[in-house]
Amino acid sequence: MEYEITKAVLVALCAENETLSDCGKSLDELERLLETAGGVCFAKLIQNKDKPDPRTLIGSGKVQELAALCRGNEIPLVVFDSELSPSQIRNLEDDIGGDVRVIDRSVLILDIFALHAVTREGKLQVELAQLKYTAPRLTGQGKDLSRLGGGIGTRGPGESKLESDRRHMKHRIVALEEELRLLEKNRRTMRAARDRSGLFKIAIVGYTNAGKSTLLNALTDAGVLAEDKLFATLDPTTRKMQLPSGETLLLTDTVGLIRKLPHHLVNAFRSTLDEAVYADALMIVIDVSDPEFREQLDVTEKLLEDLGAAGKPTLYVLNKCDLGAASAFPIGVPAEHAHTVAISAKTGQGLELLAELLEQILREGKRRVTFHIPNAEGGALNTLYRFAAVESVDYGPDGMTVVATVDQKTYGMLRRFDPAYREEAED
Repeated sequence: MEYEITKAVLVALCAENETLSDCGKSLDELERLLETAGGVCFAKLIQNKDKPDPRTLIGSGKVQELAALCRGNEIPLVVFDSELSPSQIRNLEDDIGGDVRVIDRSVLILDIFALHAVTREGKLQVELAQLKYTAPRLTGQGKDLSRLGGGIGTRGPGESKLESDRRHMKHRIVALEEELRLLEKNRRTMRAARDRSGLFKIAIVGYTNAGKSTLLNALTDAGVLAEDKLFATLDPTTRKMQLPSGETLLLTDTVGLIRKLPHHLVNAFRSTLDEAVYADALMIVIDVSDPEFREQLDVTEKLLEDLGAAGKPTLYVLNKCDLGAASAFPIGVPAEHAHTVAISAKTGQGLELLAELLEQILREGKRRVTFHIPNAEGGALNTLYRFAAVESVDYGPDGMTVVATVDQKTYGMLRRFDPAYREEAED
């Protein structure tokens, strides 16, 4: 189904502790989101106001200016960079008049998610997030229900459900949550299978459109859709990569991150983002051709911290070096992280060095240990066979002496059988 290009006015509130420059950058990103959704920006408005107006966010004078702009140029859509309350949306649409729709950044992101969701789980996550976010914003707005079904901010797996009676929306939400619980159970089963494989797991994370999918394709021939658009990838993809040494690891492409990503959207896609939480290491991809890459890195690391995925071995991949940003590479990348590489996923430049650094991370994450396992703890040997590379096993009257190369997780499970660890603990 194709939608005609929609003209829109973008609006931002520049409140206290914010600068015009920051607001302008955020609006520029909102414009890229709009373009990804199939719209075009007609104009941008920034309101300088210390505190948000509780009724319309931007105040009556600016609303009048916005209404005149929409009426005079037949603008059907207004997109706010800040999250709007149900009453603010209602008041803004009443004050602007006509048939102008008012949405906010969250609805626009959800609209893009709806466009790019491919798997059953992804589509269900989008529909659930749409229902939960949009339902309270439809209260008292009968005209909204009749207008849904076409255009930016109205499409997706959930659009037909939003047209149904509100009494059924709660039932639909409950049904979606139950189906997603079952799918999450399947995801946990697959994750456990990857754990049993003993392969080192790396999550590819980073700001949206940094080149994560292009990099996964370059390293593994994954065939993942890679477009120069925000949130081109929504569903995670895991592929095996063989390193020059012959060892194999697992790479997982994840959904892109973005500033002002609302918590309810993070929660909706928690199972997808958890791929970073359960990974053994992170590969943070940074688009160094973007003038805002330092701020984007800050956003990425803050969201990873919020998810509980920080503190892992990390490789910073400075992507798109073919676009002439080489002099800026070292700037803004945390000095305490030694693993940093400049590449071009598109041309292949730097990929050999990247593979070498992955091998280094793999080696650093593993250690060769001699375990002494009592006969009564024979299950520990089974654990080593499942999760480690066992070199030798010597059976004695009191137990087994096992030499194995283990990763940090496996060592943590079995370190009580390491005599060196027991000596350190006693000291």
